[in-house]
Amino acid sequence: MAKILIIEDNDSVLLGLEKTFSEEGFEVGSAATGERGLAKTESFQPDVIILDIMLPGMSGFEVLKKLRDREVNVPVLMLTARDDATDKVLGLELGADDYVTKPFNPREVLARVRALLRRVEYAQKTGLQGEKITHFSFGNVEVDFERHEVRKNGKAIELTHREFRLLEYLIDFRGRLITREKLLDEVWEYGAYDAYLTTRTVDNHILRLRKKIEDAPDAPQYIQTVRGYGYKFVCEE
Repeated sequence: MAKILIIEDNDSVLLGLEKTFSEEGFEVGSAATGERGLAKTESFQPDVIILDIMLPGMSGFEVLKKLRDREVNVPVLMLTARDDATDKVLGLELGADDYVTKPFNPREVLARVRALLRRVEYAQKTGLQGEKITHFSFGNVEVDFERHEVRKNGKAIELTHREFRLLEYLIDFRGRLITREKLLDEVWEYGAYDAYLTTRTVDNHILRLRKKIEDAPDAPQYIQTVRGYGYKFVCEE
């Protein structure tokens, strides 16, 4: 049974989502403020977080940043009352996985959450090329694709769902030049987000990924920038 945490201060929205997910067999937790949502994340251990942007006190953006800074890597679906591209771009760059604009049908949120759960399951079981992947090592980093785990010098590294998929894709196509646009299409499934994703989103995720796996992020050995083109994963096998 998947666990869904809903961080939302609007009672009617919260009740509608709780009813929909409970009826579909999900275990549902909730919080009405960002502070409570962060605490609930630690105790409840959700599989997906539904996060409203407009929360009292700490905003949804602040909650998302704290989650990612704490290396909480579960998928996050954000709720916004405004169809504002700026909000959506900011959320995606901070590490959100999807967006729904209010007002919405709770069944739409349910469908999107199920899609996120399918992507996580797919990433855990297979590579992006559809072939079974087990382990891959480079330098002092070990990647276990079946367990969705990454270790550096034997110590576990927490990657967000998107960071793991990005690393997986780069490894799949190691040694090849990959454009930012290609990464958007294949890793972010660009069509799902319309015009809200930009190549800057890729750059920001690459930067965070380098900080976690590279010994010298400012002079990366493995995830190399190809100026004017994109990126290339380089390693000796």
